[in-house]
Amino acid sequence: MTPDQIESAVAAAMPQAVDELRRLAAIPSVAFPGHPEEPVYAAAAMTEELLRSVGLPRVQQVPVEGSFPAVYGEAPAPPGMPTVLLYAHYDVQPAGDLAAWRTPPFEPTLIDGRLYGRGCADDKSGIISHVTALRTFQGRFPVGIKVIIEGQEEYAGERLEAFVERNPDLLRADTIVVADVGNPRVGDPAVTTSLRGMAAFTIEVGTLQEPVHSGSFGGAAPDALAALMRMLTALHDDNGDVRVPGLPRGTFLGQGPSEEEFRRTAGVLDGVSLVGSGSLADRLWSSFSITVTGLDVPTVSGAINAVQPRARARVTVRVPPAGDPKTTVNAIVEFLRQVAPWGVQVSFGDFTVGSGFQADSGGKARFALNRAMERAFGRPPRDVGAGGSIPLVNTLLKQFPAAEILLFGAEDEEAAIHAPNERVDLEELRRVATTEALFLHELGQPSVLGV
Repeated sequence: MTPDQIESAVAAAMPQAVDELRRLAAIPSVAFPGHPEEPVYAAAAMTEELLRSVGLPRVQQVPVEGSFPAVYGEAPAPPGMPTVLLYAHYDVQPAGDLAAWRTPPFEPTLIDGRLYGRGCADDKSGIISHVTALRTFQGRFPVGIKVIIEGQEEYAGERLEAFVERNPDLLRADTIVVADVGNPRVGDPAVTTSLRGMAAFTIEVGTLQEPVHSGSFGGAAPDALAALMRMLTALHDDNGDVRVPGLPRGTFLGQGPSEEEFRRTAGVLDGVSLVGSGSLADRLWSSFSITVTGLDVPTVSGAINAVQPRARARVTVRVPPAGDPKTTVNAIVEFLRQVAPWGVQVSFGDFTVGSGFQADSGGKARFALNRAMERAFGRPPRDVGAGGSIPLVNTLLKQFPAAEILLFGAEDEEAAIHAPNERVDLEELRRVATTEALFLHELGQPSVLGV
């Protein structure tokens, strides 16, 4: 096929791609504990069906210990050609506050060229970009293809890490494409060259055997919620910088977003200041951040006049690419123990960790991607970082140190992933699928391989 034919084939396949994305995103495949498991298995089954439809001779669900199945597909490499591993995940974040959604989260809705719904971007767009790019070749792939679609990335991605470590030959490849990121803006091509790692844990504070009347006991009885709030606010200084010893600010050498652009994308309210110091690229991509992502306390509507005996919080930490998530968690836990007031009882549990990633300067695969992306977007890509985490990437790097790992996708910065009103821009999805198809074609050319 020629590049012109590839572009035309992807454009012609977009109606089918949009239909498949709508059907896949309609499945509430939330792989968090406490959510129904049946939809997660349904998403795995549909993912398997999609991979079979593109002509991969081997497609199957593979069990992952302690997790939902991954979906694997494979086509052997033509003689002398490299093998490319394509990654995405079919599980999604919970919908969260339904009242904050303008459209139902699991009824994908098309508005002005954008498809709204949970998972439309993160990361079912990644699955569809892979499927659409592969479909272009009608089963005659220019390089070897391996596909791994994960089933529990959002909650416990480290379980697939263990699977990779136990099954290295299954996923061994010369180049790895991770379609779980995106461009800074729609139409602004970029390759993500660094990822922060992540860690999370639950902290619980106990002070009393049971709630007691705030009139009779308030002022002397230790309030677990007040203690927990004091501990959590101690994690940052007045400027918003992390104040835990051993977690310094970092530096990102590339260019990040402007403050105006960031405020607009993040939806920062008028008059509200940004937090932290250093450039935005430093804060977002190369420094530690600590966020309280959940609290177990009485609701305002259900409040009673009582001193609380227990309070819990979920704390999420983003770790610079070179940082160690386990060491980071240990430092934060020790700090919280030290600042705990009034001798309260403190416990920690439900730990999750995932390492960050820093790409090399690039090789033949990056050269091929640059050419493909420039053709698909009309200009060459730039390097950016990502504050989010993809636990599998660092494991792949350790297992396959000679492989080039390339991160790009359709999740632009305004896609509202993990938030209400998540959406994917369908023109961006077309450009990303075109990029991937052109990349596979380009990588299969002797001029790129140097043979």
